[in-house]
Amino acid sequence: MGVYKQKTSDKWWYKFRWNGKLIRESTKQNNKRVAETMEAAHKTSLAKGEVGIRERKPVPSLKEFAPRFEQMIETVCADKPATITFYKAKLRYLLGEPSLANRQLDRIDEDLIEAYKHRRGKKISRKKRVLSAASVNRELATLRRLLRLAQEWRIIDRVPRIRLLRGERVREFVLTRPKEVKFLEATSGDLHDVSVLMIDTGLRMGEALALTWNDVRLEPVNGATHGFLTVRAANSKNSKSRNVPLTERVVVMLRKKKGAKTDGLVFCRDDSSRLKQTLLNEQHRRVRGLLELPTEFVPHSLRHTFGTRLGEAGADAFTIMRLMGHSTVTVSQRYVHPSPESVELAVSRMEALNLPKPTRVGIEMGIQEASAGRAA
Repeated sequence: MGVYKQKTSDKWWYKFRWNGKLIRESTKQNNKRVAETMEAAHKTSLAKGEVGIRERKPVPSLKEFAPRFEQMIETVCADKPATITFYKAKLRYLLGEPSLANRQLDRIDEDLIEAYKHRRGKKISRKKRVLSAASVNRELATLRRLLRLAQEWRIIDRVPRIRLLRGERVREFVLTRPKEVKFLEATSGDLHDVSVLMIDTGLRMGEALALTWNDVRLEPVNGATHGFLTVRAANSKNSKSRNVPLTERVVVMLRKKKGAKTDGLVFCRDDSSRLKQTLLNEQHRRVRGLLELPTEFVPHSLRHTFGTRLGEAGADAFTIMRLMGHSTVTVSQRYVHPSPESVELAVSRMEALNLPKPTRVGIEMGIQEASAGRAA
């Protein structure tokens, strides 16, 4: 019957019957000629499929595809139970919206996602507060990963652009030296030891709990000045194994903890099974309350403290990326805040390389003296 406009919209629609089935679609276009072209393309696509030129399986709905997504997450994140729990929880919220759950994946578009954001942004949580931007954004990130997987498996042709909500609060609490002393004095056992390790190596909590004695070298090797530990790569294309040097107090803590052990987990329960992160999180909350520290101080803040201190010590973004295992240098750059002194030293080093050798030696000595004075 050609294209037409509805009374409540300025967009062109088309409607026709194909093998007894009514086909009705919005072109989302204001241009009539473009809309007519889209209608013709749809009919041509149906005709090709009918004569066997192209055969395509029906696109599943979000609800139908969800079990496959969960299975993939369980496989890829097998060593990260908290991550599996996270994605399953966020997926439940997505499936709780019928307009989204029952929609075919190739028909989930920007308009539908914006409507979902609008509804969720006004939702009242169990704590009687409006859902935070961070909560809604984690749901959107889950939807984006699901759709990208569907595209990778050639179930859909494109992933709609998903814009996250603004105003998300970023936890950037850094433990000061005096507060660190009080915090460590108030902790004991595994929480104390894991905290020391995270502050001085920047490991994630999950990486610390997965650490084995086979990954630890307490003595320096090959002329190095520090022992080191190896953080094994997770099952992710962006993750890589990395070696992290050990500070003296971490070495002392690990020696005391190791005893005569030669293998097994560094942090484990009495039966040698892995410690649960939730247990340490609860202990951390109790100590935080006892010391009246802000709620922004979470276990991950210990890793953030490490990165901040690296930046204050003059480490560049690429060094921070390597030590902390960031997937991109962009994340590492937020820890780097060059001071005027460090900028001048960098230019002085570059200038020394441009000068004849005798002059270069004198300038390099001056640079070393300036660096020593800055460190003092």
